[in-house]
Amino acid sequence: MHYCVYLDEFGHIGLYISHTHPKHNDHPVFGLAGIAIPVSEIRAFSTYFYQLKGRLLQFEIAKHKAKGLPEYEWEKKGASLFTLSNVQKYPELRKATFRLLKHINTIGGFVFYVGQEKHKDLNTHCPKKAYAAAISEALKRLNDEFSESGSTFQLFLDEHTERLEIFRNVSRNMFGEKRIYTLIEPPFEVDSKLYQTIQCADWICGLVGRIAYYQADQAAKPDWEIFQKYFNDRLTTAQKRSSIRYFKKASTEKLSALMTKFR
Repeated sequence: MHYCVYLDEFGHIGLYISHTHPKHNDHPVFGLAGIAIPVSEIRAFSTYFYQLKGRLLQFEIAKHKAKGLPEYEWEKKGASLFTLSNVQKYPELRKATFRLLKHINTIGGFVFYVGQEKHKDLNTHCPKKAYAAAISEALKRLNDEFSESGSTFQLFLDEHTERLEIFRNVSRNMFGEKRIYTLIEPPFEVDSKLYQTIQCADWICGLVGRIAYYQADQAAKPDWEIFQKYFNDRLTTAQKRSSIRYFKKASTEKLSALMTKFR
């Protein structure tokens, strides 16, 4: 079987010190997330997502059309959709997301994400290296998955300013020592406004990004527990080969024991 994998970024590529830091305060985690869909199901899935989006966000789409802009080029970013107030206020948003995740599995697809909590050190954090590490890890895991099932895949990414370097890195993974054999050629860069599949990947990023933030720094966003409550288990059920790496934090009990021991 052949799959198309659609990935986008979640979190933020820059340094994170804390949510109160005057400059480095965006997101404690960076990674890639999205969906993998069997090629035979892509056309139907694009229609499914387009119609789901139309029902869920018809008021916003109507305003867009009133400006004389085409409906098929309108998109709603996951970060704008999955806000705290929207998830609290609109049960239809939660239900539509549940249906979407279930549908992805029903058609033989899966959710995919990889990420890493960032070091809080200006001297060790490098945005380009963080992206390179994320794409390398994603390729490794996807290759493991598709090798095991005897499948192949193509990779689609949203437009990115570092396109050439990304593609060079993927080519190194394909033909260098790592040998990503199941990827049939380097990724395609596409305009998200024209691809319902990439828009869906961005919605997944909106969810994964908020759950990752909450898990990495609960004290900063305690209200974001709602994303974990409603969506974490369903994302876990829908995913394959996915995880986010967090730094292990010592518990209060362990810290107290260490202080007593070395006092």
